[in-house]
Amino acid sequence: MPYTGKVTLGGPADVHELADLMISKVSVGPMDNNAYLLRCRTTGEQLLIDAANDPETLLHLIGGDGITGVVTTHRHGDHWQALEEVVTATGARTYAGREDADGIPVPTDVPLDDGDSLTFGACRLTARHLVGHTPGSIVLVYDDPHGHPHAFTGDCLFPGGVGNTFGNAEHFRSLLHDVETKLFGELPDETWVYPGHGDDTSLGAERPHLPQWRERGW
Repeated sequence: MPYTGKVTLGGPADVHELADLMISKVSVGPMDNNAYLLRCRTTGEQLLIDAANDPETLLHLIGGDGITGVVTTHRHGDHWQALEEVVTATGARTYAGREDADGIPVPTDVPLDDGDSLTFGACRLTARHLVGHTPGSIVLVYDDPHGHPHAFTGDCLFPGGVGNTFGNAEHFRSLLHDVETKLFGELPDETWVYPGHGDDTSLGAERPHLPQWRERGW
């Protein structure tokens, strides 16, 4: 089955097979969060993005090969409810944006700053620090050497808009600025976007709507 990025709570993973990387997307509850398991096809090493909830589901997805690390995209509680259990079971290293690390109850082994690289197996991700949804939210970009980039955006970018800034106009302007400059300004329209909740999108699908987002203020 071709990858669609559409998953349902309690349903099976949807798997995006790239030349060097396999991306498995699942939805976990109760807030219908997306979690992503990345597997290097050269070495078999795996990395989890957002141990959001349902540790049994995530550990079953991880399987017997384990994981080298877990990245938490930001400090909001719905993105780390299963983190302690997953780390205890796997011994994985933990990663998070430096400015959000103190808000995550499981200690962060490797705080990430803007532009930092994260390598597992033969695959490399680049962290981009976006301020507004939280002070330390990070987006992880995989620049596929055989195709277009792939961006794991947490709660910073969704189909139809940027993440929630809770009515704070300054935070909205900051997040929109960082999304425009660090994602839309540097990555092509073909970039596949994997958000923290809901369906996937692409930068090309969202780019025409940036003026509308700025005008409406959310």
